[in-house]
Formats: sequence, C-alpha cells, structure tokens
Amino acid sequence: MRFPGHISRRDFALRASALLCAGSRLPGQDATFTAGVKVVDLLATVRTKKGEIVRDLGKDDFVLSENGRPQAIRYFSRDSDLPLTLGLMVDTSMSQRRVLQAERAASFRFLDQVLRDARDQVFILQFDVSVQIRQELTSSFQKLNDALSYVDLPDREVLSIPTSRGTVLYDAVVKISKDIMKNQRNRKAVILLTDGVDIGSDATLTDAIDAAQRADTLVYSILFADSGAYGFMSGESGAGALRRISKDTGAGFFEVSKKHDIGQIYGEIEAELRSQYSMGYVSDVPVRISEFRTVQLTTKQKGLVVRTRDRYWAQR
Repeated sequence: MRFPGHISRRDFALRASALLCAGSRLPGQDATFTAGVKVVDLLATVRTKKGEIVRDLGKDDFVLSENGRPQAIRYFSRDSDLPLTLGLMVDTSMSQRRVLQAERAASFRFLDQVLRDARDQVFILQFDVSVQIRQELTSSFQKLNDALSYVDLPDREVLSIPTSRGTVLYDAVVKISKDIMKNQRNRKAVILLTDGVDIGSDATLTDAIDAAQRADTLVYSILFADSGAYGFMSGESGAGALRRISKDTGAGFFEVSKKHDIGQIYGEIEAELRSQYSMGYVSDVPVRISEFRTVQLTTKQKGLVVRTRDRYWAQR
C-alpha cells in the first residue's frame, strides 16, 4: 500500500531527473531540484526501548544531521511495500556442518513468506574457502527453492586442495557489495548466516563494512554457531565482527539460541523489512571530494531508538 503524497526513492529519482530543466515541484515534496542534485537515501527502523516496532511516525517526527549540521528531510515514506533487493549469504564452511540443515529449512520458509513475484529480487550465495553464487537475482521462488537445495559444504576435492583459506566471510561481503548491490536502486539488504569467524579473506572487516556502506546495503547478521566446532574455542569469537558490520550498516544482529530459534529470527527480520521508513535529503554542502560523511537520525519523541546507517559515501 502506498501512502498518499509520498513516492518511492526510485520514482523520486526518475521524476526528479525528468523535471530538472523545468525546475518543477514534485508531488508531496516541498522543494525543487536542479541539475547535479545528489539525494542521500536512508532506511530507518524505529523501536521502543522494549523492542516494539514503531510504524506511525511522520517526517516532522525526525531530526536529521550530517557531520553535525542540521539537514532538511526532502522526501519521506512509511511505505513498507517498496521493492526489495535481498541477498541470502550462507556460511558453508565445515564449522557449520551440524547447523546447515536447520539454516536451509528456515531459509525456505522465510523466502516463501517474504518474496513477492515481480516486485522483489533475491540472490543466494554460499561462502567457505571460496565464494559461490548459487542463484543470481531473481523473482522466482522456484529458482530460489532449487538453488537452496544445492547450498552445501565444500566437497572432498575442494577440501583436499592446500589453502590458507577457511571461511572468506569478508571477501564475500565485499564481492556482493561491489558486483551486485552497488548497481541496484531498490531497498537493499543481505542476510548473513554464519558463526562470524573469518579465516583467510584478503579483505578486512573494515573493508567489508566500507563496501556495504558504499553500496547502501543493510547487512543483517544471524550468529548461528556450533559450540563444538572449534573445540575449546567458541563460535562466540565471531560475534563482535557481526555486531559491528550490522550496526555500521544500519541493520540488526541476531543470535540463535534455545530460546530464540532461527525461524523466530527470520520472522523478526521480515517484520523489520516491512516496517522501514524511507527518507532522503540533499546535503547543504556540495560534494567536492569523494568521502564518507557521518549521519545522525533521531526522533523528537523521547524513549525511541532509531536504527539506520551512521555514515554514507559521498561520491563526487
């Protein structure tokens, strides 16, 4: 359902481009735009301190700043029906061998509930000693269903090849950010199913975060660790990295436990993806050099927690 007087980010960009020369006013907007305008897009989720999602805020309920300077929100939508580009990234390293089947089963159910034919697109990728895309972006649940069946542990031939790599988690995030998400215009998010342990990536955690931020992609992390996979070491060693990449991209971190199973977590992610606020602004400082700029988004109402990215890549 679309809310009267609001337009999607994609529609906004297309209509702004068409009206540049005329300098016309866009429906639902309170400003005109000229050639060379660069709109900064933000996706935000608002919760109470008890964790309940808040869905009924308006544009004037938010306070936005960039590098400490107040900014005017130029377009705004509570439209939870905006098209979604989603990636499912599954850790298939040997440390996941005892939890992989549960991950696959929950992923089947999640995609069946979330995917809307002809509107949303999903890709499926697995990573272990290498990164392998099992299904390119598609709106076909049947193709995704088939692809999930092939998401599996590396075979003996692959494991027999001497390598310093074990789980190239950071390389996988960099790859999808640059090769897939950077070129998409819809809402963009990936779900990372892993114990968070990276062994042998060329990229660092910082590289992975930077790449996702430049691609405007939310990275939801689900820590699903087999406590016995590392002997005396616990999969908890990857929790810090997952918390950071999710927080810095404006997404959520979740951990599978006896009281919080993967099906419940998928349900929470689905609810969040359908309850986001979409907004955009034009910086008061033109981009003269490419750089990261910090963003702070809060609400005027006390006691609410806003989750969004805290910086963006200002491309010259």
